[in-house]
Formats: sequence, structure tokens, C-alpha cells
Amino acid sequence: MKLSTRGRYGLRAMVDLVVNSKETNISLKSISQRQGISMNYLEQIISVLKKSGYVKSVRGAKGGYSLAKSPKDISVGDILRALEGDLNPVDCALVNEDKQCDEADCCITKVVWKKISDSINDVVNNISLQDLVEGHNDL
Repeated sequence: MKLSTRGRYGLRAMVDLVVNSKETNISLKSISQRQGISMNYLEQIISVLKKSGYVKSVRGAKGGYSLAKSPKDISVGDILRALEGDLNPVDCALVNEDKQCDEADCCITKVVWKKISDSINDVVNNISLQDLVEGHNDL
């Protein structure tokens, strides 16, 4: 499985938002400049994160963006799934219940896909945005 720039940039933008928005809203322009992400692309990413309930916006002179929840309550998995969709490595019926598979009863590899999927989700679900910010601060 390979994450797109959307997921990678979204995660960077969220960490930037936490680190730089101590008591004020942050403009997308400032995130764009610090992270080297084009404004158009960043607007698309933030729009998805806003619709997903992780970011909120304020209009006006002191407007900008901030987190809608505490960083300890947002996991890396939450952000990546909002931006990338499910994180399953394959479209297997065992891993993704929405899929149908004619070979499900006799597929020898489905156990492999399930273990990979479970491992990925376990890792990203157990790293919070707060954990990333603390790691950033240690740098």
C-alpha cells in the first residue's frame, strides 16, 4: 500500500496547524508556505478535513483554521481515512465487507490480506495527532 500526497500532505498540514495555532487561527497561506504545499491542493485537503469534522474555520480579519477536536482525540488513522478512504491493501471481501468475492470460500491468501489490514489499522489508530506534535517538539 502506498499513500498519496493527499494523505501525506494532510498529515503534515494537521501537525502544522497544531504547532502554530496555540491561541489563534492559522491561514492556509501560512501553512502552504511552511509546508511547501500549493494553496489549491491545500484548500482541497482542508475542505475534506473540515467536512470530516477535524478542522474548523473562522471568517474575517482574525479568521483562519484550527482543530475542531483536541489533538489527542484525532488519530493518524482518522486523518488518513478521511483523505485516502479505507487503508486496506487489497479489495478483499474478508477485509472490506462491502466487497463480494466468488473465491472467498477457497482463497488461501485472504488471511494474509486480513493480517496486513489489521496491522496497518492498529498502527495508525494508535498514533494520535498529539503524539506527532510531541515528536515534532522533540526535534
